Amino acid sequence: MNSFPRMTAHTGCMGTPDNTLKSIEAGLSCGADILEEDVLVTADGILVLSHDDNVHLADGTECWISQMSYEQLHKLEVKAHNGAPGETMRILPLDALLPYLQKSGVRMNLDLKSDACVEPISAWIEQNQLLEQAFLSGCEKDRAQLVQRVNPRLRKLLNVDPAVFMTDAPYMEVAHQICKDASASACFGLNLNYRVVAPELLPITAEYGLDVCIWTVNEVEEIKHFIQMGVHSITTRNIATLVQIKTDQQI
Repeated sequence: MNSFPRMTAHTGCMGTPDNTLKSIEAGLSCGADILEEDVLVTADGILVLSHDDNVHLADGTECWISQMSYEQLHKLEVKAHNGAPGETMRILPLDALLPYLQKSGVRMNLDLKSDACVEPISAWIEQNQLLEQAFLSGCEKDRAQLVQRVNPRLRKLLNVDPAVFMTDAPYMEVAHQICKDASASACFGLNLNYRVVAPELLPITAEYGLDVCIWTVNEVEEIKHFIQMGVHSITTRNIATLVQIKTDQQI
């Protein structure tokens, strides 16, 4: 029997807004193995939690995280991403995660949303001694190579553009190529949209010693399908269901 996949709580799990302490607390309370968070950097080099550089403010205006200092940004109320209608929040610094990491020991999937994040995230991980507890995603081929140049000690997944599977090239040929790309940048696995993952991928990734990590699977039957397939990590907003399936299987 395949070992049970690592259970990764999406950055907006269990109906909570994305990139909030509510989501982190929900993932931890459900028993997630890994918490995913999106990372951007302000104009003055402060790492913050956000999926998009362009954010919509409560007053109807917009701003760009990369063009603002953290002092300017943290005063603003923004519309919560995947929150309730009218719900607002403040953008959190990445440092807000530290008490949760230190207390729980949970692993973090830090999803980089720009190249500008690479050097500051390297410094942050090293400074906080998180090389074993944190790893990077959001790294397509060029960014994965950049991470490798900046700090080869950082653990990372290769993000795979689903479009590479939509060409005329045979699936197996594409699978081998993305594995070669991952290996060339010393990635420990692939990060893929679950819709492009077929059973044939798993034996090929095994040849290269790579994990298969998939996102974002929320429906129960699909979750069970990929557990049976043998993927190594499942990211889901519905983390409680994934944890319950593991409990029921007495893994």
